[in-house]
Amino acid sequence: MGPAPAGTLSPVSADPSERWNDLGAFIREQRNSARLSLRRLSELAGISNPYLSQIERGLRRPSAEILQQIAKALRISAETLYVQAGILDPPEGSPDLARLILADPHMSEEQKQVLVRIYLSFRHENDRGPIDGSSNGAPPVGTPAPSTSSNGAPPAATPAPVASTEP
Repeated sequence: MGPAPAGTLSPVSADPSERWNDLGAFIREQRNSARLSLRRLSELAGISNPYLSQIERGLRRPSAEILQQIAKALRISAETLYVQAGILDPPEGSPDLARLILADPHMSEEQKQVLVRIYLSFRHENDRGPIDGSSNGAPPVGTPAPSTSSNGAPPAATPAPVASTEP
């Protein structure tokens, strides 16, 4: 089985020994996509260079904590690595958009990081839920927006016409 294209999850193998090889290949692919050397990733993840090399070659089975450190250094979700390691089941219909953005070869690293930060801030905002019952703070569709005068103040109330009492 060859490596999955950048931005796609590799199928998780049922065979434990093959699963670790697949995980190592996946980590290597993500490291190469991020244009990080083995040494640099090991520094960012806070693990030794030889240990990371052994993980990438499928010779070591990293703990969930080590996977989390590697994920943070690669700027991908830890859940992505947990799925690759067979620790978690793949999510149903929920792509890891941040990972796909980071794998895009058409953007600079700075552009990717800015876009991921914006995306994650929107996700965080929406996960908190609305305070006033609306989805985004805007008035519900069909509600007229309050009008303002040219100076930004609300318009003054205009008196209703008075009915004439003359015959």
